[in-house]
Amino acid sequence: MVNNIVQEGLEAVEKQLRDIVSSDVDVLQDAGLHIIQSGGKRLRPQLGILAYLAAGGQDVQRVIPMSAAIEMVHTATLVHDDINDHSTTRRGQITVHARWGRTFALLAGDYLFTKVYEMMAPYPSEYNVIMATATTKLVEGETLQAAAAKAGDMDRETYKTIISRKTASLFEAAARMGAMLADADEDTIEALATYAYNLGLTFQIVDDILDIIGDPETLGKPVGTDIAQNRGVMAAQNGGLAVKEAVAEVEDDPIARMMANLRESGAVEIARMQAEETATRARTALTNLPPSPARTEMENLIELVLDRQK
Repeated sequence: MVNNIVQEGLEAVEKQLRDIVSSDVDVLQDAGLHIIQSGGKRLRPQLGILAYLAAGGQDVQRVIPMSAAIEMVHTATLVHDDINDHSTTRRGQITVHARWGRTFALLAGDYLFTKVYEMMAPYPSEYNVIMATATTKLVEGETLQAAAAKAGDMDRETYKTIISRKTASLFEAAARMGAMLADADEDTIEALATYAYNLGLTFQIVDDILDIIGDPETLGKPVGTDIAQNRGVMAAQNGGLAVKEAVAEVEDDPIARMMANLRESGAVEIARMQAEETATRARTALTNLPPSPARTEMENLIELVLDRQK
């Protein structure tokens, strides 16, 4: 039953995402639809819907605009990330900047961000404050990552700060607002927010692991991008020692050799342990909620995030 409700909610989110990018400026509409229709896990809107249901919400339509807005923020960042990373594929499709060029991609990403305001407009001010805080943290996290990568100074504390802001903040906002829309009490709201925050940390650590050991075809994007730019969980292991040792042995194919050395260094296993730790915190947070089909689905999400291959 809950799966059907979530699926119907995600279909409504999908429709809103497609409809909201309508524009008489063709390139904005075409580029927006291109990235939206390329797919994705839709994990963030799923979190908003599940948090709403786990907190006792009955009318899932209440969370659709908010959940779509959360996903739109994420989608807009992907457009800009691909420019910064010089990536030509995303979700198995050509990236926006590779198809329309850097200038139009920047403008398309900006356009998607502006549509977040439109979707959040029906909600009271406290929801917009939460969204503003999350998006501010996201940009701060991306900026801290770029600065640390440029300086070659990515330690574990810096890495945790980065992923808590650039990834976990949006996860947390989705669940917090979902619970609030269900008129949940403060303890329930905080439990769901804590769960989502730690799920976001887990998601990002696994994402960084997949950058080393993942299959490009399965992922739908190139691997090795983060580590080549001195970013991600591997760059944070022992002050980047594993990366430095890997670089020292680079031969004909720098990225492939570096990744092979990292796989052999034990850095991946350390990162997996870190992901398990944050996943455990997410599970613990859910124990503060009464049993329900929605809570069970949220528990299952933890395992899906830990075991994902793309």
